[in-house]
Amino acid sequence: MSDLSRVKWASNRLDGCTLWAVMRSTPLPRYPLAALIGLALAVPASLAQDEERPRLRDLGIATGILAPGPLNAITDVAGVRVGHTTLVEGASVRTGVTAVVPHGGNVFQEKVPAAVFVANAFGKAAGLLQIRELGTLETPVVLTNTLCVGTAVQAVVDWTLAQPGNEAVRSVNAVVGETNDGYLNDIRRCAVTARDVTDAIEGAKPGAVEEGSVGAGTGTHLLGWKGGIGTASRRLPASLGGYTVGVLVQSNFGGTLTVDGIRVGERLGRYAFREHLAPSRDGEPEAGPADGGSCMIVLATDAPLSPRNLERVARRAVMGLARTGSFMHHGSGDFVIAFSTRNTEPHVKTAPTAAVELLYGEFVSPLFLATVEAVEEAVLNSLLKARTVSGRDGHTLEAFPVDELRQMVEERRAGRTRPRDGS
Repeated sequence: MSDLSRVKWASNRLDGCTLWAVMRSTPLPRYPLAALIGLALAVPASLAQDEERPRLRDLGIATGILAPGPLNAITDVAGVRVGHTTLVEGASVRTGVTAVVPHGGNVFQEKVPAAVFVANAFGKAAGLLQIRELGTLETPVVLTNTLCVGTAVQAVVDWTLAQPGNEAVRSVNAVVGETNDGYLNDIRRCAVTARDVTDAIEGAKPGAVEEGSVGAGTGTHLLGWKGGIGTASRRLPASLGGYTVGVLVQSNFGGTLTVDGIRVGERLGRYAFREHLAPSRDGEPEAGPADGGSCMIVLATDAPLSPRNLERVARRAVMGLARTGSFMHHGSGDFVIAFSTRNTEPHVKTAPTAAVELLYGEFVSPLFLATVEAVEEAVLNSLLKARTVSGRDGHTLEAFPVDELRQMVEERRAGRTRPRDGS
């Protein structure tokens, strides 16, 4: 492999991917400017950032009844940061890392309340058992591909141990989630390195979150098209507490796409078990792994929830998946990691008890609804923002045809005789 054949993006800018390093093993100044410009121009168009692809609300579709936060992203929860490292190498590596950091301090020394929910356990996520037992999260949440979980765990451990104040730490519960991007990505190469993981963590920022074919979503698929990273949020009105729920998904699953009640997958001929339910039509494009894959869901909130109520919230997240068309098939690994930025727990306790403010269970229901709506929209944002990507063995996953959805929405509006509220 030539020195200029590997491209890495640290995708943390608010306005798109930043091409920032070529060949980790060689200092950047070695390359003449002309060579770097040539490399940038040589990046396949299908992998270049496409600012024109819309999010769901850009199409005039507002799923649910609750309002989003200002960014409609997980970073609407104050303190939460997100970073990506996107790996593109030759014709076969299409993978990456996404990191969600709960707050700007030392997460190990100031742990956050957390919970997990496993809807279908066909997956290799790490660190979930200790969260279940202790109810705290002590590291960033890192997402990557299936065969690089081990690399990511070690990288998170090493990064945590290296943080100022952690010199005496001798146990770290690294939390890593995954989906299998092996359709587009040569997953057996295990291309993700420890540096890629730490780059995503250290590059994590507040603000707008890049979505689509980026980070851990570079090589993923969704409901017959290209999937990726998506995010959304909901902010409750003051009368319901004023709390925010933010969600980030790594979408990589099959089923039958539904958008705001429109049975899009059926109308476009891409849906689960189609080969058994409808005759094939000559000339149809390959749809990719229509029913395989998984979904990782990271949920953040500023509501003062106990780990028990965080788990209750996490359980509702998969209802958002169902709204988009998932049925969590046999091989799907569907995991939810939920945390609250309120009531952090110090690693070193100075007293045997703590006084905390907690929301009673009777007042958690609005957060349930916020979670379902945010997950649904995050998944659909991951679909709409993802670009067409080609990868391993010539496989291609097409970007979702946005114009087709626009037409379906317009047809529904034209045929509607009453407003949505039924009045």
